[in-house]
Amino acid sequence: MSEQHDPQGHGETPAGSSAAHGLTRRGFLGAAAAVGAAGATGVAGALLTAQSRPAGAATAAEDPSLKAHVAPGELDEYYGFWSGGHSGEVRVLGIPSMRELMRIPVFNTCSATGWGLTNESKHVLGDGARFHNGDAHHPHVSMTDGRYDGKYLFINDKANTRVARIRLDIFKCDRITSIPNVSAIHGLRLQKVPHTKYVFANAEMPIPQPNDGRDLDNAQNYWTMFNAIDAESMEVAWQVIVDGNLDNTDADYTGRYAASTCYNSERGVHLGDMMRNERDWVVVYNIPAIEAAIQAGKATTIGDSKVPVLDGRKAANLGITVYIPVPKNPHGLNTSPDGRYFIANGKLSPTVSIIDIGKLDDLFAGKIEPRKAIAAEVELGLGPLHTTFDGRGNAYTTLFLDSQVCKWNIADAIRAYNGEKVDYIRQKLDVSYQPGHNHASLTESREADGKWLAVLCKFSKDRFLNTGPLKPENDQLIDISGEEMKLVHDGPTFAEPHDCIMVRRDQLRPVDVWKRDDPFFAITRERAKKDGITLETDNKVIRDGRQVRVYMTSAAPTYGIQEFTVKQGDEVTVTITNLDTVSDLTHGFCVVNHGVSMEIGPQQTASISFVADKPGVHWYYCNWFCHAMHMEMVGRMLVEKA
Repeated sequence: MSEQHDPQGHGETPAGSSAAHGLTRRGFLGAAAAVGAAGATGVAGALLTAQSRPAGAATAAEDPSLKAHVAPGELDEYYGFWSGGHSGEVRVLGIPSMRELMRIPVFNTCSATGWGLTNESKHVLGDGARFHNGDAHHPHVSMTDGRYDGKYLFINDKANTRVARIRLDIFKCDRITSIPNVSAIHGLRLQKVPHTKYVFANAEMPIPQPNDGRDLDNAQNYWTMFNAIDAESMEVAWQVIVDGNLDNTDADYTGRYAASTCYNSERGVHLGDMMRNERDWVVVYNIPAIEAAIQAGKATTIGDSKVPVLDGRKAANLGITVYIPVPKNPHGLNTSPDGRYFIANGKLSPTVSIIDIGKLDDLFAGKIEPRKAIAAEVELGLGPLHTTFDGRGNAYTTLFLDSQVCKWNIADAIRAYNGEKVDYIRQKLDVSYQPGHNHASLTESREADGKWLAVLCKFSKDRFLNTGPLKPENDQLIDISGEEMKLVHDGPTFAEPHDCIMVRRDQLRPVDVWKRDDPFFAITRERAKKDGITLETDNKVIRDGRQVRVYMTSAAPTYGIQEFTVKQGDEVTVTITNLDTVSDLTHGFCVVNHGVSMEIGPQQTASISFVADKPGVHWYYCNWFCHAMHMEMVGRMLVEKA
């Protein structure tokens, strides 16, 4: 019988069956998500209503929280990627259920997966493996032609000035880059078209250049930079020196421009010094002009770094940057999905500034003054921080001091700014409490669909059970599919997720089983090759002086080597290849009293090194449940006295 692949990856189904024609529940819902049709959600909701809603129960129209309900066994429509804040990780949520699906360790150490402990993860961490903290802020998914392509997710580490890349086929970080010449990477966004060639990253804190002990007390010689990282090689492609402290950034839909909010035009180093000026600015970068200037030899280098550095300060006048004055200590910078506007949020002013991207060519050509690129500046409320969009011409801005989200219409705001008597504010909704970032479904792409809005609140106070002095933060989900915003979910979360992004589930293609030639464990494969080991079949112990390399396979519920002997003080490297091919059949390896723990997914090879410093019998066991005889999946490391 011929077979047809299930698009949701749940196995093969006979072509002649009703399942092959997409009539299974999961297959039907997957197809609905792929086309992104609003009606598909309605049909799925009707099915759910017919199957499970008791007579007399509230409808979604009567109780908006029902729209966020995803029944047991059903799948969410979106993946949500949440930054883990100062935990250093990325969290994966299902939207609209807000169920946490996975945590992806990036800048942190993870006992469950062995991230930061295994040799493969230490290779990714590189020199940054010496850091035991991270501050993950802005997760963003790679794009092709302004649409999410599901290939990579990028995120920054403000604490240690790094940018990381996560492969979305395996949900693992595969590259981390330390950014030279700068301090504290904050805002991060991606080039949208024709594809994500560059990852744009703002360094926030000015430092002396080079930062080698000179000019310690002379803030007038402190500078920071806008950075472009090649998305494929993860090498820093170029840097641009700017005036002031860079904050958030975004790119346009032509591939030509990126822009950053910039505060501290005063160039102060203390709080009061950074708030005197009524206007700071948005810095706009001309990407083709930057590339041309580098080709023309106008770049220099700083210190030991080989990265090309261009002078984009106002006084340099190289034609690669322009500075647009905006009020006051601006924070968020967001591009409307129609590609027409950059929106800069004032933070210490109740206003947002709407920058007309269509006027930037004239601005760089010197035909207009910088303020002529402002299409409107409109008042929304106290503490505007970040703006997101629904794809229907409306914007949604968090008001930190007012603890509200303001829904407003961009076209009406421009009309009002030009003197017409029109109310551009559509609604204000109370949120709890002090919202920072917000993010609507698909909003950073051309496909913004205006269904869901996530609001990341900095405080929860009385929203959840008391957890002592340290309270959780509160992520709230809002239905924005209709004319009115409706709060449907509160979600407690730890360690201040800073930002998030939502992509449709059909835009990702995660694998169930590792490919044996995956580059993620290439370094381990090369080491095995030098030792004459075939990872898929060999179970051997190789002794090289005080270096002991143990190669074993695993297949539920047993390890290929169930005991091995070393001497006290030996450095032991254990490499395990999981021979199981069943989806979700992950093994673990944990050595008691040695701080050794790692996961080995189906068909994965993983390795970990440690010192056997205590003589005696030391058991190792599988710490990821794998089989009815899981408890018996053990072995012994016998350590002889030195």
